[in-house]
Amino acid sequence: MALLTEEQTMLQEQAKSWVNKQAAVKCFRTMRDSGAPNGFTPETWHGMVQMGWTGIIVPEEYGGSGLDYVAFGLVLEETGRQLAASPLFASALVGASALLLGGSPSQKSTWLPKIVDGSAIVTLAVDEGMRHAPESIALKADKAINGFKLTGTKTLVLEGNAATAFVVAARTGRSPGDSKGITLFLIPASLPGVTRRRLKTADSRGYATVEFDGVEVSIDAVLGEVDQGFSVLDALLDRARAGLAAEMLGTAAQSFDMTLSYLKTRVQFGKVIGAFQALAHRAAMLYTDMQMTRSCVEAALQAAQSNAPDVAQLCSLAKCQAAEFLHHMSNELIQMHGGVGMTDEFDAGLYLKRARAVEAIFGNPSFHRRRYAALVGL
Repeated sequence: MALLTEEQTMLQEQAKSWVNKQAAVKCFRTMRDSGAPNGFTPETWHGMVQMGWTGIIVPEEYGGSGLDYVAFGLVLEETGRQLAASPLFASALVGASALLLGGSPSQKSTWLPKIVDGSAIVTLAVDEGMRHAPESIALKADKAINGFKLTGTKTLVLEGNAATAFVVAARTGRSPGDSKGITLFLIPASLPGVTRRRLKTADSRGYATVEFDGVEVSIDAVLGEVDQGFSVLDALLDRARAGLAAEMLGTAAQSFDMTLSYLKTRVQFGKVIGAFQALAHRAAMLYTDMQMTRSCVEAALQAAQSNAPDVAQLCSLAKCQAAEFLHHMSNELIQMHGGVGMTDEFDAGLYLKRARAVEAIFGNPSFHRRRYAALVGL
């Protein structure tokens, strides 16, 4: 683990304490069982806003604290440990990053303070099928008298059911599969023609399918430049992948801790099962993989903050490694707990379901292995 600054250490300790007390996994279970329509509770979300986490990467001039992605990653790791459901990642990291990377001064001054105070939830609408394919965008944005008219559908939009605005990747030129001809738009959810339908998923979060039926926007809705939006989208997705990898690391780390605790306390054949060499070796390998994942995640967050030349490679590496480790760790969590791990009353199943859902968001391991190979020229 990288050496943290005093400020980062305080933030990490604060996040751990608050999440364990106010948003522990039992709170997620209660939210799930209540059928909360947005996939989170207002109490949890308002608590995170009050903690100041929604302003971590937002500059002070817009009401934020002006910290960095590394600091945000520390908070996301703690929320990932307890499966704390909220728009924190989707809005305060992804939505805020979209504005910081491509927003005009007017867009920033209008929307960033709202993201910080929680009055706006801004989320990215990019994928149109079950697989992550940002270059295959087909949603059309045709030129209109006063701007553009958008028609098409986005699916698996994070916090799409609660969002007040969407950063929409649309095609203003070329054909699907071409990175050119893509434009980003900032579209309020209240505009005529915007409809959404909540998706029920295994991890009980607030995903939605969002339809745009002739939604008219002015030229002021464009984030960045017309037809040149892919470079901003690509940079935005990398920051999203790094942050998501940090949350996944937290989910996997908690799965490891739960497993290790069980190995130390479960008695079979007159001794704790962790004393059996086969299980001890498996635990040691999992610990090694966890530390390697942590190194990848920290490198990606640092690269995202400094906009390093190899940021794309490091973010794909982190997302791939975090997804593969979380997949394996969640399997081991179930296996080593045996029959009790299969029951809904035990928390292991909640971690397994979250693992399966989150590993596909913004690119599964296969996507990132191909992307990494292409980036390094293999």
